[in-house]
Amino acid sequence: MLSLRTYGERGEVLLKKKIAILGSTGSIGTQTLEIVRSNREELEVEALAAGSNVALMEAQIREFQPRIAVMWSAEAAAQVRVRVADCRVQVLQGMAGLLEIAVMPQVQVLVTAIVGMIGIKPTIEAIKAGKDIALANKETLVCAGHIIMPLARERGVSILPVDSEHSAIFQSLNGEPAGRVSRILLTASGGPFRGYSRERLAGVQVEDALKHPNWAMGRKITIDSSTLVNKGLEVMEAKWLFGVEPSRIQVVVHPQSIIHSMVEYIDGAVIAQLGMPDMKLPIQYALFYPDRRAMRDNRVDFFKLGSVTFEEPDMETFYGLKLAYRALEQGGSLPTVYNAANERAVALFLEHRIGYLQIPELIQRCMEHHTVAEHPGVEEILEAEQSVYDYIDRQV
Repeated sequence: MLSLRTYGERGEVLLKKKIAILGSTGSIGTQTLEIVRSNREELEVEALAAGSNVALMEAQIREFQPRIAVMWSAEAAAQVRVRVADCRVQVLQGMAGLLEIAVMPQVQVLVTAIVGMIGIKPTIEAIKAGKDIALANKETLVCAGHIIMPLARERGVSILPVDSEHSAIFQSLNGEPAGRVSRILLTASGGPFRGYSRERLAGVQVEDALKHPNWAMGRKITIDSSTLVNKGLEVMEAKWLFGVEPSRIQVVVHPQSIIHSMVEYIDGAVIAQLGMPDMKLPIQYALFYPDRRAMRDNRVDFFKLGSVTFEEPDMETFYGLKLAYRALEQGGSLPTVYNAANERAVALFLEHRIGYLQIPELIQRCMEHHTVAEHPGVEEILEAEQSVYDYIDRQV
């Protein structure tokens, strides 16, 4: 039997950290598994969950040998069971499977890289079970931050941000006294259409919007980055993660994507986290926090970089960002409406059913149509999401 022991730099005995990944076949999930692949003596995968990518899930099961694998659809789960019948893995399906992963006694860290509202319930159950959360699912805090963060504090659970900007803020806050933050400076690349007018944006095609200048990401988040809606969602997350009001969260366009975010303190000092635009860095930091591990990937070459620049975001042309501040300030169920409207609008754009400029237009119309619930529970959040989908389906 293989020993789970490994040794640190001083010869001390270490135990493998056991993790589970929701969304293992997506961009964050596959990069998380790259980190595991490079740190097999210290990380062990107990469970994997994905949507419908049967072939990749089979490959991941064979390589990482989890105890449990979950597919969202029953059909995909059935196909995986047949393909891995020779493996010692239990294949489950749907929300019931995700909830079983969330409370597995062996798991110490749950990586929530799954897309959409389906990440909320497993995250809540994992927190109740005392698991630390490596958070990459935006909806968890955007829609349910008022539920998640108090619960995490009550259970003594760490919410470790995987998003590059929030990881940068988290690192820039490390060791500083609480209550001394003046502003959070959330950086944005500006996307592929930085400097475009609304007239020029009207001609944007799907293929154009999927060409991010700096980051390699999934299709939806790449579109969100181009509209600055992704930055709006990050502002919402930052409020809950760091307890800072929206008026003290400033978005700064930084086209080089080397400074991942900054924190300004009450004495005027600004602390920033810098690095190459590579999601594996914040993923690895979350998995090994509070320690750091060596990475062999690219380093910033400051001589080659030469200079960094900053701009104010154009919130009139890219008014999806302005709508995010409005949703956050009004609160209640409105951030859920903002997120759901964007999710459906981006899907329609990717299907070539609406134009690029209709994405923020649909978000605004849904926000104006919605009657806000002040303190929504999980079921009310899900109902608000569905009402947005129904409204858009009637409009398009």
